[in-house]
Amino acid sequence: MAKVHLSAVSRTQGNNQAVKDGTVAPQGFELDFTEVPVLVHAFRRMVRELEFDVCEMAITTYICAKDHGKPFTALPIFLVRGFHHDAIVYNTKSDIRSPKDIEGRRVGVNRGYTVTTGVWARGILEEEYGVDLKKVTWVLSGDEHVAEYKEPSNVISLDPGKTLEEALISGDVDAVVGAEIEHPDVAPLIPNPKERAYEALRNHGLYPINHLIVVKDELLSKYPDLAADLFNTFARSKALYVEKLREGSIENPTATDKMYMKVMEITGSDPLPYGIEKNRAMIEKLIDHAMSQSIIERRPDVDSLFAKGARSLNA
Repeated sequence: MAKVHLSAVSRTQGNNQAVKDGTVAPQGFELDFTEVPVLVHAFRRMVRELEFDVCEMAITTYICAKDHGKPFTALPIFLVRGFHHDAIVYNTKSDIRSPKDIEGRRVGVNRGYTVTTGVWARGILEEEYGVDLKKVTWVLSGDEHVAEYKEPSNVISLDPGKTLEEALISGDVDAVVGAEIEHPDVAPLIPNPKERAYEALRNHGLYPINHLIVVKDELLSKYPDLAADLFNTFARSKALYVEKLREGSIENPTATDKMYMKVMEITGSDPLPYGIEKNRAMIEKLIDHAMSQSIIERRPDVDSLFAKGARSLNA
C-alpha cells in the first residue's frame, strides 16, 4: 500500500537530520518537507492558516494556540532545548545594577510577548531574582502568532520604524529580551549567564523546552497510527544523534552540539528526552509561567496537550 504523503516543516538539526535526509522514515507515511528559512514564519503560517500537516513549533506558541482552540495537537517530541539566562541584555549606561532594577522600567521584547524565549527569561527573572514582572512595561518589536491573543495592560508596542537595538542604545528601553545585540554599551543583565544556567540545571533541574512537533487534528483522527509512527521516527533519528554526541564523533560541533554535550556531562543522561513523563516537570513549569504571565487563561492538564497515540511513549 502506498504511503500517505504529509506536508511537513522542521529545521534541519542534529536530532532530526536522519528524518530530513531519509535515513529513518515513518512506516505508513511520507514526510514531504518544505524548507522555511526563517522558522518562526512557519509557526505563524501553521497557527493562522493551518498550512502544514506536521510542523515544528515553539512550545509557548503551541500552548497559546491550543488555549484559543487551534485544531492541531502536539507530539511529545521536544526538538529544541536551551538556556535563557543570556537572553536578557541591558544598556550599561543606564543606572541598572541588578535584574531587580528593571522594575519600573521599559524592557524590549523581540517579536511578541508570547515568544517562548521571553516567557522562560521572564520566569528566570521572577523566580531566581525576585523581579515583579507586573512592575515592568514590556515593549514588543512585533506581534503575536496567535492573532486572537490579547496582551496584558503592561505590554505595549515599540514605536513604528524603530528597532530594539536603537531603542536600547538611545535609552528608550533599558533592557531587551530575546534579541542578539552587539554593542559596546550592551551586556548580559545576569552576570556570567552561561555558568548561571548550568548552575540552575545542576541545582534544580531547570532545562527549558523550546520546540516540539504539532500535527493537524483531522489527520490524527483519520490515521490512528500516525502519532506513534511519527514519534518513533523522530525518536530513532534522535538516538543516532545522541550516540554521536556520546562518542564525540561530530565533526566541527556547533554551539548547540556543545551545549547538549555539556548537559549530558552534568546530568549523565540523554540531553534530548522525548515523551511526557521525562519532561512533565518542565512542561508544568512552563505552564506555571504561562499562567502567571497571562499567556493563557485556563490551566491545561499536561496530558491533554499531547496526542493520545503518543502519550505513553518515551525515548
